[in-house]
Amino acid sequence: MKARLDAIDWHILKELQQDGRMTNVELARRVGISAPPCLRRVRALEEAGLVCGYRTLLDEKQLGYDVTAFAMVGLHSQTEADLVAFESQVENWKLVRESYMLSGEVDFLLKCIAPDLQSLQNFIISELTAAPNVDSVRTALTIRKTKDLPIVPIDE
Repeated sequence: MKARLDAIDWHILKELQQDGRMTNVELARRVGISAPPCLRRVRALEEAGLVCGYRTLLDEKQLGYDVTAFAMVGLHSQTEADLVAFESQVENWKLVRESYMLSGEVDFLLKCIAPDLQSLQNFIISELTAAPNVDSVRTALTIRKTKDLPIVPIDE
């Protein structure tokens, strides 16, 4: 896909990652083209799946989610059906914000946020460890966030 993008496309992607709320006119000004071709390029990038959506990032701590933890989950079985079933279960857990299937000793890494330690503990005991096919759960509480860049690095 990279070969099909020119310097202006890359610049558009970089600017949109920094501020997805800017107007098309402002975006066009920043990348050095007029508004109509800028809008056509943005729509083409969206249609190609390079731009997956737009969202507002919220501060979870200020909204009452004071605990962030990572749960490392091992499953009894790693058949495709069991993996898909676990992934479907993860979709229903409100406290799980990110989920990654891994290779190696751990099958899944779950990023969880909770209002407090008791809520996290209740989730781990009542839902996560009680889920079908879950063999082991190890958790790690975060002390502080040291880097948070939910964007793709783009070099122009």
